[in-house]
Amino acid sequence: MPGSRPVLDADERNAVAPPLAERLTAGSLTDEELLRATEGTPDERLLPFANVLKIGGQSMIDRGRKAVFPILEEVVAALPHHKLIIASGAGTRARHAYSLGVDLGLPTGVLTTLGTGVALQNAHILGYLLAKHGIPVILPNQFGQLPLYLAERSAVIFPGMPPYTFWQHNPEVGLIPPHRTDTGTYLVAEVFGARSLIYVKDEDGLFTDDPKRNPRAAFIPRIGARALLQRGLNDLVVERAVLEFMLRARHVRRIQIVNGLIPGNLTRALAGEHVGTIIDADEGETSA
Repeated sequence: MPGSRPVLDADERNAVAPPLAERLTAGSLTDEELLRATEGTPDERLLPFANVLKIGGQSMIDRGRKAVFPILEEVVAALPHHKLIIASGAGTRARHAYSLGVDLGLPTGVLTTLGTGVALQNAHILGYLLAKHGIPVILPNQFGQLPLYLAERSAVIFPGMPPYTFWQHNPEVGLIPPHRTDTGTYLVAEVFGARSLIYVKDEDGLFTDDPKRNPRAAFIPRIGARALLQRGLNDLVVERAVLEFMLRARHVRRIQIVNGLIPGNLTRALAGEHVGTIIDADEGETSA
């Protein structure tokens, strides 16, 4: 996988581990040189066969049956062939909660708590619709059981909002939580070293502007994360925090955005086809 760290053999690990262990127990964890030394250890991809999907809240779930049922049919059809970790977005109801919270002067951490509740509601909606297939909804404290659920049922569902609640990072601008469901989904994929990360939205991918408002917006089929950040686009199809995390990721250095309203797009993306937009951490801009 591009960007992953080199794997050390047993002799190399034995040579590195003792002094590093001593330094970690005796040294300061704010010592940049010591922290850099920990990068020499081998990476373990915990679930390298798993595919992480995010089903958008406003873009998919809020559209109801006409959008949700077809995408869930593709999910069910994929179960014999793929292991799926499915995240739910929050969507319009979270935006209403943010609007009310901002009007009442609530801080970002409280807004995060409100948005997390909506993402959980959407996870349960997906869970009930997939209940007959035995696919469970799991919460953060159940992630230790995730491998078992994948082995038994080939899929799990979780609310995409990272469980920061009151511990949410303050944004550089405004009050809206900067790490929402796109970011929470990405962090899960990165931690488990997933095979792929696919965002299922209602747009064909990334554009130079919001195509719903600007019909002249140009489609970008592929681009590097750094090049995209440098463009400074006012509207992005994924949260900026995802792109920033990609630049220092150890495993998931590529994401894909597909239009879930077009039948077959998710199936093609799971098969490895270039559908929609691909954003890489390791490549510069390759398409306009």
